Amino acid sequence: MAFRKLVLHFPSRLIDQPIVCNLVKKFDLIFNILRASITPREEGILVMQIEGEEQKLKEGIEYLENLGVKVQPLSQDITRNDDRCTQCGACVVICPAGALYLETSTRRVIFDQDKCIACELCIKACPPRAMEIHY
Repeated sequence: MAFRKLVLHFPSRLIDQPIVCNLVKKFDLIFNILRASITPREEGILVMQIEGEEQKLKEGIEYLENLGVKVQPLSQDITRNDDRCTQCGACVVICPAGALYLETSTRRVIFDQDKCIACELCIKACPPRAMEIHY
């Protein structure tokens, strides 16, 4: 089984279509919606994890792209500005997914993008605004 965390940008013409349902029915994929912002007659943004056989996963992503959905890995959208980070650890205590944690030997904050669920709690908790999310 393979999985991907993706950010999907839906054009307004697709907002009312059963696209995620088709990922399940046509490609036998499992999905978990991590975050959604969908407004009728406007662009929608959906952050999700999809899981399934590697080939079916590729076919599902191709299906989305052919419909006109912009698909990008979640890791492209969430970053930490290391120049701004003061290693205060405020983000560590607020992160529900454990994507931000303290390395005990160096006492440095580590950001594991693979664990990130894009909840944006770290954005609000970070005093120097080192955590950035760009959808």
